[in-house]
Amino acid sequence: MKGKTILITGGSGSFGNAFVRKVLPMEPAKIIIYSRGEQLQEAMAHHFDHPAMRFFIGDVRDRKRLEMAMYGADLVVHAAALKIVPTCEYNPFEAVMTNIHGAENVCRAAMATGVSRVVALSTDKAVSPLNLYGATKLAAEKIMVAANNLAAGRCQFSVVRYGNVVGSRGSVVPLFKSLHARGLPLTITDQRMTRFWMTLDEAVDFVLSSESMMKGREIFVPKIPSVHIMDLVEAIDPGGNHSMIGIRAGEKLHETLITDDESHMALESWDRYILNPDTTNNTKPGMRYSSDTNERFLSVEEIRDTL
Repeated sequence: MKGKTILITGGSGSFGNAFVRKVLPMEPAKIIIYSRGEQLQEAMAHHFDHPAMRFFIGDVRDRKRLEMAMYGADLVVHAAALKIVPTCEYNPFEAVMTNIHGAENVCRAAMATGVSRVVALSTDKAVSPLNLYGATKLAAEKIMVAANNLAAGRCQFSVVRYGNVVGSRGSVVPLFKSLHARGLPLTITDQRMTRFWMTLDEAVDFVLSSESMMKGREIFVPKIPSVHIMDLVEAIDPGGNHSMIGIRAGEKLHETLITDDESHMALESWDRYILNPDTTNNTKPGMRYSSDTNERFLSVEEIRDTL
């Protein structure tokens, strides 16, 4: 990353802050934070008081503003999205405008301004989506992969797909910690639930390593452990009370990162799967990568150590 100019859409969020912490010591020429969060950007500017930092107030719905911010950028990390499932369900057109049209705007702006590489962040919810958020992220994945056809090699577009990130906004961990601190019972939707487990630092490392090997059209999926929801409860509130509130609309019992229908284009390496229709796969037919059938689950002690 030394000497490169990097723009992060939605850069004032949890991922953007972790990304900046990791990348600033690598001596980039500039890190451009592009987001709508005026107060969050102000907080970042105070926290990361560094001459390489730049801040643009802007929305991914605004292609002209994106183009203005992207001039001179070498790499774009597209992290901006409406992500809260109930919010997207109640405001479907807003989710479509940001998550789908926003992804298209990022692609077109990158091609117009000569950006070399774009890495888009996706989610397990894009796999066999049950809710609007997942459906919009599936569309965004398709847009990013297909953009390589329009770019004709001038810009490479790839996707990184992973599950919930521990401690990020929207993760259950901050909620559980808050309830525990107030002496309230932890609210559980279903005790059978499993989730993939990935920290913010691990997510940033995976994005950086994926960017270094991308050629365009890939969807990178990390090999990460799973947790049982009841083990997470025990790690945060040992022997404490909890209440069952029932599974919410659009919520899945388990996270799936690769379906059996995608296995024909999955290339497996030691630390990740790479989905690419142009690559010969080496996985078993019908392979499914899901949090409930994962080979590795963290123990209560391992979860607690991570927290």
